[in-house]
Amino acid sequence: MWRVQLHKISYDEREYQAVKEVLDSGWLTISQKTSDFETAFSIFLENDTQCLAVSSGTAALHMAMLALDIKEGDEVITPALTFIADQNVTLMAGAENVLADITSMEDWSIDPDDIEARITPKTKAVMIVHYAGFACDMERITALCKKHNLFLIEDCAHSPGADFHVSDEQAASRIPGQPLGTFGDISAFSFFGNKNIATGEGGMVVTRNSNLYTKLRNLRSHGMSVPSFDRYKGRAISYDVKAPGLNYRIHEISSALGIVQLQKLEEANNKRQKLVEHYYKRLDDLSGISIPYRHWGRGKPSYHIMPILLSDSIDRTAVIESMKQDGVQTSIHYPAIQSFSAYANRVNSTPKAEYVATRELTLPLYPDMTQDETDIVCDSLIKGLNQN
Repeated sequence: MWRVQLHKISYDEREYQAVKEVLDSGWLTISQKTSDFETAFSIFLENDTQCLAVSSGTAALHMAMLALDIKEGDEVITPALTFIADQNVTLMAGAENVLADITSMEDWSIDPDDIEARITPKTKAVMIVHYAGFACDMERITALCKKHNLFLIEDCAHSPGADFHVSDEQAASRIPGQPLGTFGDISAFSFFGNKNIATGEGGMVVTRNSNLYTKLRNLRSHGMSVPSFDRYKGRAISYDVKAPGLNYRIHEISSALGIVQLQKLEEANNKRQKLVEHYYKRLDDLSGISIPYRHWGRGKPSYHIMPILLSDSIDRTAVIESMKQDGVQTSIHYPAIQSFSAYANRVNSTPKAEYVATRELTLPLYPDMTQDETDIVCDSLIKGLNQN
């Protein structure tokens, strides 16, 4: 029914061949492909990272909570404009969410000033998300966490391949910045089907701390000392359980897909960038909308999604329906945390993020999208706005 979908996976023969190799091997559970994927991801991030492939980005976030011993009585400062997984894992660990607002209508990243204002003696960690693949102000946030002795958890679901310029001189000279995912005590990546690296389900948990890595490794697979594959191959007869753990293992098919998708990531993100730039050309002077992160200077984004902000005079539901009638799929990133039944009376107000949640509209964006398809989206949006 869609002339232009919100997202399409970008697969070719390489992904199909990678899956076939796993199926032909006769072993689907975590083994060599996963190890290869973890090694490749560590090299990709550099900065002495240690990586563990897991079943989802949410699993990675939950493991971060458990490895950092976040529990009942603790508070975690979480972003107000994000997918609900950030708040869910905090609550599941027994801690309370304290939401920090976005910075402004132009910068939807978590506001460092609001983070600091919400720190209490109960605060144990700060979780941030690089919304749409644009870096938070990591210089200020890392300094805040160091000053107040807080753990930092990076939710990098939107941001593989993005970086942050740690100095103005670096930005001016166009030297690559520090990769997102290498600032936190623990970082979490998602490989859900609509992500920049898409494996259907899957994620990566990342740390540079060897002690945390050991905890995370135990958490991933029941705390077992010997992987199932080693027993399958006859390299071990039994195993020890070193600490209580969960089953957050990725499978070999997802890891095989992840290896190929990682190889294609830079090219795919560059294609996303060109499409976003074309959106800018078409939409910059359009009445009734504004575009966040339009004049960006904190590093290289990954251009995960294409968000716009509708003005107060525009009926968002009418625009969505009009574009749907044109065969153009849209979405909302994200409903306000305060609007969910489970959180309505459990979190503080964040006025700027709550406003954005009522006015944001996400336009289609994916690597294989064509400029003609981008024009179809823009024409449909303009039509919908003019009908208001």
